[in-house]
Amino acid sequence: QVQLVESGGGLVQAGGSLRLSCAASGRTFSTLNMGWFRQAPGKEREFVGGHSWSGSSVYYADYADSLKGRFTIFRDNAKNTVYLQMSSLKPEDTAVYYCAAAVGAPGAYDYWGQGTQVTVSS
Repeated sequence: QVQLVESGGGLVQAGGSLRLSCAASGRTFSTLNMGWFRQAPGKEREFVGGHSWSGSSVYYADYADSLKGRFTIFRDNAKNTVYLQMSSLKPEDTAVYYCAAAVGAPGAYDYWGQGTQVTVSS
């Protein structure tokens, strides 16, 4: 079992920044492929990006033109934590943000956190 706990969400003005953290426990973190998702009110959960266990692959969603240059995913294996650094935030980034862990192939997420709310005011 893998437990994931997100933190760092909150209310921020448009143009501001936030760093979300996701702390993992229950399995060797350095073997996990990690991902971030978000779910805006009234919308389906969507993929934001992922970070492979080896760090050799960091990738973002296909729609990522809207995220490009603003969102960055990185991890600290010593702290068992993956981060989502968000800058130049826009009201449309308002959502609950979730991290997820894949024991096997990247993208096949087995475990999910409870989510952290990010609200961007205009």
